[in-house]
Amino acid sequence: MTRTTRRTRTPLIAAAAAMFAAAAALLPLPSAQAAAASGCTVDYTLNQWAGGYTADVKITNLGPAVNGWTLKWTYGADEHITSAWNATVTQSGKAVTATDVGWNASIATGGTASFGFQGTWSIADPIPANFSLNGTGCNGAPNPTASDTVKPTTPPPTTPPTSPTPTPSKTTAPPTTPPPTTPQPQTGCGTAAAVCSGFEDQTGSSPSGDWQIITPDCQGSGTATIDTSVAHSGSRSLRINGQAGYCNHVFVGTTRNVSSVGPVFYARLWVRHTTALPAAHVAAITMADSNDGGRDLRFGGQNSAMQWNRQSDDSTLPEQSPAGVAQSAPLPTNTWNCLRFEIDTTKQSMRTYLNDSEVPGLHVDGVPTHDIDSQWLSRSTAPRPTTFRLGWESYGGGDDTLWYDDVAVGSQPLSC
Repeated sequence: MTRTTRRTRTPLIAAAAAMFAAAAALLPLPSAQAAAASGCTVDYTLNQWAGGYTADVKITNLGPAVNGWTLKWTYGADEHITSAWNATVTQSGKAVTATDVGWNASIATGGTASFGFQGTWSIADPIPANFSLNGTGCNGAPNPTASDTVKPTTPPPTTPPTSPTPTPSKTTAPPTTPPPTTPQPQTGCGTAAAVCSGFEDQTGSSPSGDWQIITPDCQGSGTATIDTSVAHSGSRSLRINGQAGYCNHVFVGTTRNVSSVGPVFYARLWVRHTTALPAAHVAAITMADSNDGGRDLRFGGQNSAMQWNRQSDDSTLPEQSPAGVAQSAPLPTNTWNCLRFEIDTTKQSMRTYLNDSEVPGLHVDGVPTHDIDSQWLSRSTAPRPTTFRLGWESYGGGDDTLWYDDVAVGSQPLSC
């Protein structure tokens, strides 16, 4: 559901200002950071699902211009922020502090600054009411907008909202048509592929041999089988009956050694599924990353679009702002889709292709791009995948049935 509320503090009345004018003249002038606005409003828009949420926050400055801002508030339940965009957000217990990131430090009188974040909750997720900007409270009577009602969670807009224009070193999205790659992608699997499987060697209904079922930490109702009625090519595919809830996850991992694939880790697979990606976070491919303590590098979706996610710090690619999500794409249902990606193990560089078109929001090249990989590049070390698993894992709501076929992993580019 989506809820928005506004908190307002009116300026000091003129009479009170006059009473203290003489005394104020004797005090030193505050710094730009401390010169908080004499009034402000905060619009907090919540997009919530079971166990998780994102929030978009807009600050409107009703007082003097500020150059450098800090917004503070206190949560009323057990919300925990895991990642943020367009602000540096820290949390200590229930107390939260958000500060500007440089390019959006200045807010003119009547101007605005916006940022967002993602988090988890288990008991409740109420909208906070006690915001302060640079030490001055924004605690007047709430002024709800028309969207301050309970609504079903909806996908983010396809056209991103207007926001302050940052000035990073790269401001345009990468081209949707990739430049020529040398060597050219190989058809099929190629002779040097570490993994090349259409599951045609599977003789039973349960994965075996080069593929083994994995249920990390706990096991529930998710299942993995070899399906002889649906296939992209040949007569077999891997079927995943994915169920909502972390412990209902199931994966099938290759037993082949992929730890030496590189320096670029190339993967290609065909995937088909029945249910559109949900608003909640889900994962369909996981790879243990030896450069991140063995924690998983995960490919899946959130807010109805594809995304990459790091288990260690919950960073996402793209950032889960509406503008960031709009740079990704949904995974079409009830049809076979060719998914390809390449991960450079020597530097922060990743590219992802859906049916031979590069997805701009899933592009990393080491130069921060606003709403896409600025958060992702907070970690400078490149991933080093050592495992490769196909399946389904849901961190909130979201059942799905998926089929995987014609899977390849190797050190050379692979084509559809």
